[in-house]
Amino acid sequence: MSLAAAALLGVVQGLTEFLPVSSSAHLILTRAFFGWDADAAFGLAFDVACHVGTLTAVVAYFWTDLLAMARSIPETFAAAPGPDGRRIRLIVIGTIPVVLVGAFVWSDAIATATRTPLVAAIALIAGAGLLLAIERIGGQGRGEDALGPGGAFAIGVAQAAALVPGVSRSGATIATGMALGLRREVAARFTFLMSIPAIVAAAAKESLELRHVGLGSGDLAVFAVGMVTSGVVGYLAVKYLIRYLATHRLDVFAWYRLALAAVTLVWLAVR
Repeated sequence: MSLAAAALLGVVQGLTEFLPVSSSAHLILTRAFFGWDADAAFGLAFDVACHVGTLTAVVAYFWTDLLAMARSIPETFAAAPGPDGRRIRLIVIGTIPVVLVGAFVWSDAIATATRTPLVAAIALIAGAGLLLAIERIGGQGRGEDALGPGGAFAIGVAQAAALVPGVSRSGATIATGMALGLRREVAARFTFLMSIPAIVAAAAKESLELRHVGLGSGDLAVFAVGMVTSGVVGYLAVKYLIRYLATHRLDVFAWYRLALAAVTLVWLAVR
């Protein structure tokens, strides 16, 4: 993999990890469109580097929230915790579904079978329909204080569904939050915070699978480029998406998903 390819994949990962358009689908399609599948010998290691980059981005953006939550950990076990202690509880509850699915349902065989351009295109279309529908039927006037344990678990189920490439973690979770009555930017903020344990778990799982893989010193530059670009672009994506959602609908992302799915289906038909 060239440094230019690493930079492009890092930008794609950083941008689409948080936009509701599916980072996994974009990485699959970018590699397929450019014919980079032959360079996938250390693809898993590169994915780990990109995950570290996006993790750094979300931690950097929410560091004040995370610091406040860390200070409130003792409150979590109180009968009536404060806002930060309550948020910790909700994030823990919301993380349960993806842990269960990842541990007991999602196998390497399922992951391999779903990481195809066709599956990504179908999921992109389904996700677009969800975003268009939720903008028209979902109530959007409530803050995070209106979210309860059941709602957090439902958002967690949506996050687990995003293991399928093309679904989009941010798209599914933001849409679920909106269906529960949360404002777009409130749903985005909570789901981005909830994504941190999932990103950590994904990077850790991939790292364990790499323990027997030998990597050359020349690969380090490629990984560094991917990590830095995904981190910088990811930070900007989080920052501006939350601002955007305060006053704009999700429709533009839905139409983009449909356009990308159409391009993918045409590409599959003529290749």
